[in-house]
Amino acid sequence: MNNRVRELRAAQGWSQAELATRLGVSRQTVNAIETGRYDPSLPLAFSLARLFEQPIEAIFQPN
Repeated sequence: MNNRVRELRAAQGWSQAELATRLGVSRQTVNAIETGRYDPSLPLAFSLARLFEQPIEAIFQPN
């Protein structure tokens, strides 16, 4: 699954650690999502969408 998490995080000026804190996950989880090694759970995807004020489909796209 492709995603825009890195782009959206950078636009906010947040580090991976700061985004992780806001989401309640580890920095490693954020890194894994950004690099495509991990697809987030649905609740985590909704949390990302709320945080970035974007619909889920604007953040995540199937390959």
